[in-house]
Amino acid sequence: MKLKRFYGMTFATILSLSALAGCSGNNNNEGSAATAAPETGNTANASAEPKQDPVTLKWALWDWEATAYYQPLIDAYKAEHPNVTIEYVDLGSTDYMTMLSTQLSGGADLDVLTIKDIPGYSNLVKQNHLEPLKGFMGDKNIDPSVYGGTVEQIEVNDEVYALPFRSDFWVVYYNKDLFDKAGVEYPSNDMTFNQYDELARKMTSGSGSEKVYGAHYHTWRSAVQLFGILDGKNNVVGGNYDFLKPTYERILKEQEDGIVMDYATLKTSSTHYSGVFYNNSVAMMNMGSWFIATQIEKVKSGESQSTNWGIVKYPHPDGVEAGTTLGTITSLAVNQKSKNKEAALDFMNFVTGEEGAKVIASTGTIPAIKNDEVISSITSIDGFPTDDNSKAALTTVQTYLEMPMHEKSADIEVILNEAHDNIMTKNASIDEGLKDMNTRVQQLLNN
Repeated sequence: MKLKRFYGMTFATILSLSALAGCSGNNNNEGSAATAAPETGNTANASAEPKQDPVTLKWALWDWEATAYYQPLIDAYKAEHPNVTIEYVDLGSTDYMTMLSTQLSGGADLDVLTIKDIPGYSNLVKQNHLEPLKGFMGDKNIDPSVYGGTVEQIEVNDEVYALPFRSDFWVVYYNKDLFDKAGVEYPSNDMTFNQYDELARKMTSGSGSEKVYGAHYHTWRSAVQLFGILDGKNNVVGGNYDFLKPTYERILKEQEDGIVMDYATLKTSSTHYSGVFYNNSVAMMNMGSWFIATQIEKVKSGESQSTNWGIVKYPHPDGVEAGTTLGTITSLAVNQKSKNKEAALDFMNFVTGEEGAKVIASTGTIPAIKNDEVISSITSIDGFPTDDNSKAALTTVQTYLEMPMHEKSADIEVILNEAHDNIMTKNASIDEGLKDMNTRVQQLLNN
């Protein structure tokens, strides 16, 4: 399948292109939620047959503790379905899709499955773990167009196996207090890569426990590699990765100069990106819009000390329009072997429908279904930055999927991750790492 690029998109459509954390909660949190359908006027959210028999659903997810919308979604469903108990199963973030595949292959009694990324989705489809949804969508009159074209992107042989409930894109988070202290002007919504690098260098100061890093790149390959696709000339499934050399050169130089934290140290210590932002250690951090809700919540709870913060649009290459960024989608699916398939489908339908979108937006998170009410809900939420730049950062003009749908995307992802680790830890030179990507992915594509 070919990467589909989206041009001229506004916030209301591009956010549907939504991935990004790593802590775990206990498995026994319960949310009861009534089988009578919510009175929304939307047949897509209506249950076909009210059932009062007790049902327990197990929902596979990641980062329960760090995700603001899980509990509100369960609570909202509980209000309409008191006979349903929902137990979450937190598989962690780092290897979530691998863990999910392993659990399903081992016969785990999971019902509702959160799908984190395209490679993992493709892999679960190939393994025949996911319930086909087109028939269900027809029965419930679910219009795929409300998801802004993302459902069509994840079709496999004219079938759909998941529905988006969250959409995300990358922005830059920044600590206003650190900028004020340094006497440096805040980042803007129109920064080139070179301007971003210059600003990060200006904002680096101190040493030891008092050091402030100008920027931060988490250990995901996406935090580095995907700078290279913003000019629209390349993608990460094409088989040639020489275009990534300037990106690696710039970021490794920042690492060598102490502008960003050492990748190997972050990796071995399993440092979470949220922690370094919470404790005022970084002035700027490129991260997905999913972190908006978490940051708001952690400021309120006192866990985040970065209380005066904002967001701006992603930095872009010279000659590329500001507002060009990367996107991911997060979806829900149902285990094909679920013993509670009807209830699982109904919960999935609620979360991915309009009512679920309102709940998600109320936490400051970007839902897959957007309208004026949803957008206003996000920007007016208590804790969302009040400055005009932060509000404008939610408007995008062009977005590229982090990983386009491809039958071998899961295998490509493994190769790219391994080569990225070797480059960033200096176990391989940039040229050696790129050659490894080229050779192995081309072999994969040719077989």
